[in-house]
Amino acid sequence: MTKAKARNLIAILRGVRPDEAVAVCGAIVDAGITTIEVPLNSPSPLDSIAAMAKAYGDRATIGAGTVLTPQAVNDVASAGGTLIVSPDCNPEVILETKALGLASWPGVFTPTEAFAALAAGADGLKIFPASMMGPDGLGAIRAVLPPGTQVYAVGGAGADNFDAWKAVADGYGIGSAIYKPGDTPAQVADKAAVLVAAYDKAHG
Repeated sequence: MTKAKARNLIAILRGVRPDEAVAVCGAIVDAGITTIEVPLNSPSPLDSIAAMAKAYGDRATIGAGTVLTPQAVNDVASAGGTLIVSPDCNPEVILETKALGLASWPGVFTPTEAFAALAAGADGLKIFPASMMGPDGLGAIRAVLPPGTQVYAVGGAGADNFDAWKAVADGYGIGSAIYKPGDTPAQVADKAAVLVAAYDKAHG
């Protein structure tokens, strides 16, 4: 999901505002995390995505989270986003995402949802909320998924437990541990540095 050397981390900027989006995005990219999503329940999210894509689209994959409808997929594409992440498995959203040439990462929690997402053309799977499934649960599901399926743990994976997840997760979505509304770019840079160091230590 990234354009640079692979750190399979997605920075989830829920609540980011357009007036701070570019500075926050820059802090994250400079720290070495190059996949960033702005959930669509953030303030004026399309404005933030457009600004971030213009400023950092050549260095990072910029897109949206909490994408729930095919129209929202089109809106994100028009803003310059190239990544579509959802909390649920909606085949219509996946199909529209792939029709527009964007990357599709729907949220799943059961084998039924996982296979439905893959059948619709998803590029990878977002296990959400990962804290409820745990590494053992994900390991059980991975046993039946097609080899090579990319699976990210979101909502429960972070710097303090990458070691527990690394055998079963290909990557991680990180929300409040990297950005909370009100954080300054400097604070975000510090948080991102901690996550990158923990990821590199766990994944070599």
